[in-house]
Amino acid sequence: MKNSIINIKSVLVVGAVVCSFTASAGNEDRVGSAGASHLLVNPWARSAAGGDAGIASVNGIEATYVNIAGLAFSDKTQIKFNYSNWMGNAGISFNSAGFSQRLSESDVIAVSVQSMNFGDVQITTVANPEGNIGFFSPRANIFNVGYARAFSASIYGGINFKVISENISNLKANGIAIDAGIRYVTGEQDHIKFGITLKNVGPVMRYKGDGLAQQVSYLSTGFNGSLEERSSTFEMPSLLSIGGSYDFIFNEKSKLNLALGFTANSFSNDQYRLGLDYAMTNEKVAFNFRAGYVYEKNLFSAENRSNALVGPTAGFSVDAIVGKNKSALGIEYATRLAGVFGVIHTIGATINLK
Repeated sequence: MKNSIINIKSVLVVGAVVCSFTASAGNEDRVGSAGASHLLVNPWARSAAGGDAGIASVNGIEATYVNIAGLAFSDKTQIKFNYSNWMGNAGISFNSAGFSQRLSESDVIAVSVQSMNFGDVQITTVANPEGNIGFFSPRANIFNVGYARAFSASIYGGINFKVISENISNLKANGIAIDAGIRYVTGEQDHIKFGITLKNVGPVMRYKGDGLAQQVSYLSTGFNGSLEERSSTFEMPSLLSIGGSYDFIFNEKSKLNLALGFTANSFSNDQYRLGLDYAMTNEKVAFNFRAGYVYEKNLFSAENRSNALVGPTAGFSVDAIVGKNKSALGIEYATRLAGVFGVIHTIGATINLK
């Protein structure tokens, strides 16, 4: 009885947060005014192939991006590595790695890191506009520590802590953010799921460094000194996602997961998501074929679109089942369209130990 009361209170608290957040989401006047936009990038191939619609169904390390509550469905140990050629032909490499560990029947923790490398850029100054004085490498990094717990046979929840860093040659910004999510599972075969997640909630960030200082000369006094400019703060791209999924179970070896999702963005247009995941499994190998679609306002208008990561997605994964415990060694692939930038390919490998 006590656990039931706690679960009901948790749902009511999340519901209140959802209502208050939705009132300010999807404000078109705020498009582009947030920073740390790499927080909106899914680094993982399996969930990205389904259009990030698996808010209620994603499991394991990939849940640290989509809905942290799904981390509670991890096996004993999971290790994952992914790479993306971000924004297609833009020359940006996006590397991700993660590790999750089940602590008990109910508790799971995960650690993951994402790093965006923008390549070498020539250093230019007012005195040297042509460069030829060296290079610098802009980077954007995210370090995640996640925890999820099964509160009952139907209710699961989790929280994810993020440390964000961005830097160029002489400027850097650091920040922290939190994600929180819940999942509700029902049905005779646990085939109906519902999920809610609130992401990227944290204090403002600000750039600091020598790049804000300028050398000035006061002709009247002959004094030379440094003048430091103040940088403006910027907010995190917070959002709320709500989703549901249904498993069509054909037999013991095949099923189709249909996932629907809605994302209310604080600093961009709201998005509607559709994802499909068809799984075929036997004693030695598991195949998954995935497809998705992300819709937002002005999707079909090249001049008025505010997001390149919309439209169709697709991908697959193959897992070899080995050992007495039926651990899985898998590879995965996803493709996303990035408008004029080209096609984004994400490839990776996953190890699941049971």
